[in-house]
Amino acid sequence: MGSGRQLTVRAVRTLLAASVGVGFACAAVAACSPAPAAGPASVPTPAASSEGPPAGSPGRVTRLVDGDTLWVSGVKVRLIGMDTPETHRPGTPVQCFGQAASRRMAALLPVGTRVRLVYDLGRLDRYGRTLAYVYRVADGLFVNAQLVREGYAKALTIPPDTAHHSEFEALEAQARRAGLGRWSACLGG
Repeated sequence: MGSGRQLTVRAVRTLLAASVGVGFACAAVAACSPAPAAGPASVPTPAASSEGPPAGSPGRVTRLVDGDTLWVSGVKVRLIGMDTPETHRPGTPVQCFGQAASRRMAALLPVGTRVRLVYDLGRLDRYGRTLAYVYRVADGLFVNAQLVREGYAKALTIPPDTAHHSEFEALEAQARRAGLGRWSACLGG
């Protein structure tokens, strides 16, 4: 690759990193090579199949932090597209249903569980945590979606990580209507 084109790719990547919410810009620039993270087009649907979980980075759960954060093979991972009530934020009291969400995460992904991390456009959050959709290898369970489906988490879309936005919004609406989890236990969910 020539140095002129390399500078163009770097400039585009820098622009993309600075342009939160413009996840389609890379596709519009012919000189842009794929970033290491998989884009939304390569993020599979959450349905488990007989083929197992989608392609991504394999690992094992090494520690659980709360309902939306865990350690996988020594890397701190924040599940994206959803949010559970706080249990460990300094200066913030434990929020309604936070402990229940943490217990559910522990039941879904006990320490030692094999998982596959699938990335969207953003790789790290402002706290340095790896951002990922988490799939349980044994049965292909899409953990992020499951926590929203059961009412332990609410949908939370932070661009550019929008691959499952519509799905998570629909799952949250179903959980709210059914009064599942936080939607019946906490005032305002």
